[in-house]
Amino acid sequence: MVALMSAAALVATAAATSAPSKQIRHGSPSPPQRIAAAKGIHKIRHIVIIMQENRSFDSYFGTYRHADGIPGLAGHPGKIPCLPDPKRHRCQRPFHTLRDLNMGGPHSTGNAAADINGGKMNGFIAQQDKALPHAKANNVMGYHTGREIPNYWAYAQHFVLQDHMFEPVLSYSLPAHLALVSLWSAYCPNHKPMSCRNALAKPARPPHWGRHPAKVAPIYAWTDLTYLLHKHHVTWRFYIFKGIEPACESNATASCAPVTQGPISSPFWSPLHYFDTVRDDHQLGNIESLNKFYIAAGRGTLPAVSWIVPSQKVSEHPPALVSPGQTYVTGLINTIMQSKEWDSTAIFLVWDDWSGFYDNVRPPHVDRNGYGLRVPALVISPYARRGYIDHQTLSFDAYAKFIEDDFLGRQRLNPRTDGRPDRRPDVREDARRLGNLIKDFNFNQKPRKPVILPVQPKTDLLGP
Repeated sequence: MVALMSAAALVATAAATSAPSKQIRHGSPSPPQRIAAAKGIHKIRHIVIIMQENRSFDSYFGTYRHADGIPGLAGHPGKIPCLPDPKRHRCQRPFHTLRDLNMGGPHSTGNAAADINGGKMNGFIAQQDKALPHAKANNVMGYHTGREIPNYWAYAQHFVLQDHMFEPVLSYSLPAHLALVSLWSAYCPNHKPMSCRNALAKPARPPHWGRHPAKVAPIYAWTDLTYLLHKHHVTWRFYIFKGIEPACESNATASCAPVTQGPISSPFWSPLHYFDTVRDDHQLGNIESLNKFYIAAGRGTLPAVSWIVPSQKVSEHPPALVSPGQTYVTGLINTIMQSKEWDSTAIFLVWDDWSGFYDNVRPPHVDRNGYGLRVPALVISPYARRGYIDHQTLSFDAYAKFIEDDFLGRQRLNPRTDGRPDRRPDVREDARRLGNLIKDFNFNQKPRKPVILPVQPKTDLLGP
């Protein structure tokens, strides 16, 4: 069973002690006439980015018809690939796995380059064997179908599946999460933004993590997206597990007892704690417990921009199981769909890196930092196109671009114009190869009704 929050129960148990989030602009309920007057992208007044962990596109959607999936399977053109397995002196083809536990492989910058292998996309098994010599060779080659992850496939069928979403950096979780909120991964020797230098593989690490944890807090002095949001009076929240979230069987549970030492989100997944801009703008209070998300959704007071990161148990990050993650994500999305603000919301669901799992598409080169390998990504909204597969080249930079176009008058994280210069190598939102998420929407259509899915769907998944 999985730990999941009950929206109704959280509102009931926490209302007495939790005041509504202060709304500055964009996040508060709008008069009906204002919603009716909004046009195009500005019909979206709430953006919720749900970040899950460590899956490649092919491991989840490699056999989804008409997507750019595994060659030779599900009608996809080409011959089924067979990757070298040097340890066993043979080759290994992708295969359908029913296992709830998929271990994946190593996924640092060096591993990414070796997996890609100059565009051959055939280094996955060899990298797994070097890092995990006792693992089964087929770990990284297994893929799931809609029978194991029915809710994720249902969202693709009802809304938008993006089959060319690439991790923005050729690296692991920490650089990916730094890029999510700031479009850069850097190392800063001091608190001056111009002191920061590119750090694709080794940004300063948060304390209390890993075999050799840092003893001091990292310095993240470069400019992040919250700086622009605060400057333009746009509300935002970053929701994490703080160890105080109640544990429930599902979000339909009638009551839910709070816990005081529950799961927490990895420091790697919530780096905003350490950004100078967040501290200097007195915005640390915007990093809240996931409890507050459910309360805000229930009250109709979601901020303009929300990021949500998981705990390990529901993250899908190996060795976490797939099924608890799907249950948790479904609970989040059901809660948004049942809120007053569904008609003005866009949900971007994405996984942060490929975790060593096989993918057949060579990432395009944009700059010295990436792009990295493909990850699953979905757009869910009352204005999202129905059953649409977006083939544009995308990265997490597209989320920032959408936020900036919707709320910030197209202001970019550009050292020349944002008022807080740093040494980032380029303006990622303006990369020529980067697509535009607005193509995933039809703002002329009537807002679509919610698609409420069971939080614990019947699947073919087998135990570890």
